[in-house]
Amino acid sequence: MSLSLLDHPVISERYFFPRPGRLAEPFWVDCGDVRLGCFYRQVDPAAKTIVHFHGNGEIVEDYLGDFVAIIEQMGCNLFLAELRGYGCSSGVPQLGRMLDDVAPLIRAIGQPEENLILFGRSVGSIFAIHAASLFPKVAGLILESAVADVLERLLLRLDPAELGASRQDLEAEVDARLNHQRKLAAYPGPALVMHAAHDGLVDVSHGERLHLWAAGPKTLKIFPRGNHNDIMFVNAREYFAQIEAFLDCFQP
Repeated sequence: MSLSLLDHPVISERYFFPRPGRLAEPFWVDCGDVRLGCFYRQVDPAAKTIVHFHGNGEIVEDYLGDFVAIIEQMGCNLFLAELRGYGCSSGVPQLGRMLDDVAPLIRAIGQPEENLILFGRSVGSIFAIHAASLFPKVAGLILESAVADVLERLLLRLDPAELGASRQDLEAEVDARLNHQRKLAAYPGPALVMHAAHDGLVDVSHGERLHLWAAGPKTLKIFPRGNHNDIMFVNAREYFAQIEAFLDCFQP
């Protein structure tokens, strides 16, 4: 498999911050050159399954405990997707190949796409949005502290010349594979976008743009309290109330 510009080591080193972790019983997903150590809890085979992609510097292990329990109380199954190089997964983070991992991750769940609700937090939003573009019949999409413009985020930490490329080369690669406006325009399902008004890492304008681009029924919740990494904890009651209200629209 040839490497794309997005797999350049400079992007891997500057943009991703993996941590090791351990799971008692990983749900292994084979992606060819790597195995991803995910977590899958099924409470009801007929229920919707939330597919969660965590943020940068996080691992699946961080979400075990209260997050799992709360989602279960809402009557949903939960699949916590791990990224290559993170947690107990093998490999190293490479953005292009991480996009390629999305399809086998979704298929490994073994559920019809209509039963899945995608949830992407921060960097994880890149993979949730990509999943929605690959599986447009998924029931819903939740984006929290999400990234609208991937090129903007990359350029904060690197110069295209460090990749042996021009800015035009990088722009073309990002547009071809990471155009979130185009992906969301093609996704007809409902979307919930949550963001902190004072997010110091990914400006609230990213959430506003993602909400604007969403083509289906959509809800935007801007929390006046909290920052990028504590939005869920500072706003826990309302944060999960928003998710529960979103899930209610899928009840028969």
